[in-house]
Amino acid sequence: MPASKASRFFERVDQREFLLCQSINGCLRYRFVLPYFRVVSRLGDGWFWYALILALPILHPQAGLALALLMAATGGVCTLTYKGLKKTLIRERPFISFPAIHCGTPPLDRYSFPSGHTLHAVCFNTLLAMTLPELALLILPFTLSVAASRVVLGLHYPSDVLAGAVIGGSMGTVASYALPTFMLLA
Repeated sequence: MPASKASRFFERVDQREFLLCQSINGCLRYRFVLPYFRVVSRLGDGWFWYALILALPILHPQAGLALALLMAATGGVCTLTYKGLKKTLIRERPFISFPAIHCGTPPLDRYSFPSGHTLHAVCFNTLLAMTLPELALLILPFTLSVAASRVVLGLHYPSDVLAGAVIGGSMGTVASYALPTFMLLA
């Protein structure tokens, strides 16, 4: 069976990104890095965002419920988007393609493009930046840590993270315009 255009493209890109990916993944040799990024990755699986969504009505009584509903709906769209892209584009994870890259934690699925963790984190942080900028600023370090964790742990290439950030930022921006509608529902 001939390789698809996407898989041939990713094979070339993977070769170009290998050294950068390996260099970033090399941070795991420092004792504190692996435990920190494992925790961040686990929280980025959804747990941090679920807790935030549940807390929003308490943190911001006026629009918190509407924003929580909007984040939940947007999170669902994000999940469908990244899963569809992964299933269609089929890019192997760096630790699968390059044995020199250490897998710091088990992945949630097989393929790497785009980073779903980064897509969600940037989407939610962007949505908050457009609606509750002070909260978005507090959460920004976590969002950046989630994005970094993907490459540090050997689960994604930098371009996977970049693509997840661009898609997530776009989705968060678009979703923010729906907040007035969700306020009517809440």
